[in-house]
Amino acid sequence: MDRFLMNDLKKWAANTNRKPLIIKGARQVGKTWLMTEFGRSCFNDVFYLNFENTPGMDELFAGDIQPMRILDYLSALHGRRIVPGETLLIFDEVQEVPRALTSLKYFAEEAPEYAICCAGSLLGIAMHRQTSFPVGKVEFLTLEPISFEEYLMANHEQLLLEAVYSLSLEAIPAVFIQKLTDYLKQYFVVGGMPAAVVKWLETRDYDEVEKIQSAILESYEQDFSKHAPHNIVPKIRHIWHSLPAQLARENKKFLYGLAREGARAREYEDALLWLRDSGLIRQIYRISQPSIPLKAYVDTKAFKLYHLDIGLLRVMSELSPAIIVHSDAIFREFKGAMTEQYVLQQMASLPEVSSVYYWATEATAEIDFLFGYSNQVIPVEVKAGENLHAKSLRLYRDKYNPPVSVRTSLTNLHYNEGLLNIPLCVYFNLFRLIQKLPPGE
Repeated sequence: MDRFLMNDLKKWAANTNRKPLIIKGARQVGKTWLMTEFGRSCFNDVFYLNFENTPGMDELFAGDIQPMRILDYLSALHGRRIVPGETLLIFDEVQEVPRALTSLKYFAEEAPEYAICCAGSLLGIAMHRQTSFPVGKVEFLTLEPISFEEYLMANHEQLLLEAVYSLSLEAIPAVFIQKLTDYLKQYFVVGGMPAAVVKWLETRDYDEVEKIQSAILESYEQDFSKHAPHNIVPKIRHIWHSLPAQLARENKKFLYGLAREGARAREYEDALLWLRDSGLIRQIYRISQPSIPLKAYVDTKAFKLYHLDIGLLRVMSELSPAIIVHSDAIFREFKGAMTEQYVLQQMASLPEVSSVYYWATEATAEIDFLFGYSNQVIPVEVKAGENLHAKSLRLYRDKYNPPVSVRTSLTNLHYNEGLLNIPLCVYFNLFRLIQKLPPGE
């Protein structure tokens, strides 16, 4: 299937000043497939090394890590010469050998003509701990689960996507809305983990898809015991298993007491950091003031946690796939938490969005998401149905007068006086629509 990150990989390959590349992303989001497919399509030769299951890698990188020595050994392992510009070196699960990470610095400085692409499911944790990490000597890309846009491509709906891309600010024909919404309901159940999507495309059987999703969740739990410090494993599990309950609340601010009664922040900081660095959760902070730069106004004591993937969240929440047949019920489950998860997950796949936050008053007003774009702050209100009464967004607009506000819901596309209402099923088209707004907005 097509992944949009492939375009970034091709740009990296074509750049004569490239540095070694590290692809970040949680386990089973498709990093290995993407790297090998990239190598197959853009290079004459590929040498793939998995540092987790290839013996002797510790010893190879234990001594001198000058590039020529390493390349001589790797060529011997590969059975043919590694050629600059022709061979793609893939280091998978590279965090298992920290010295291999360190060697990237020397490749960047002394052998930049060699193409090296690295990945690791727990690279975020290794980066957090590794003092000799080659800061400034590598480039990064992040692979997210399959987005809804990519899901439509996997279903061979390129023509439908082209129609969405060409949308103006006028209402979308009902026939398109219905088709896209039907696909969106599927996506809420199947989610974006590649193995689950492939199983759905092969079988069209939700039970088979759920077996794949359950196996992925089980592998994550095994990672807790295998890779996390033993003293924080129980705390990791407490936080992980509390996600559905956290998101079922009207106010979704994370409460440590829901993870374990009497739990305190300082006791769970390491466990929370481990989950975040492994890519399994999405943490968004509250901001005290919606001004650029947003990061300057972060309240680190108030945050919300979401899952890596909407399909996995559905399975963890024990929400049956059968709900898909009940009109729009799937969008309203857990007080709209599934819909919020979807919107946040899609924003993570949009290159225009670097960081996402939320805003809340001391009372009850709350804006689900905010992000910076083109030197302005754009608020996003997520509505799980067709009821568009949004007192929080109205209060926010009255107080801060943003040039553009976004509300995403099940209603049709329309724009009026700075408020863009965009259907959930075309949310991936957000920035194309923003660029079509009247001048000055």
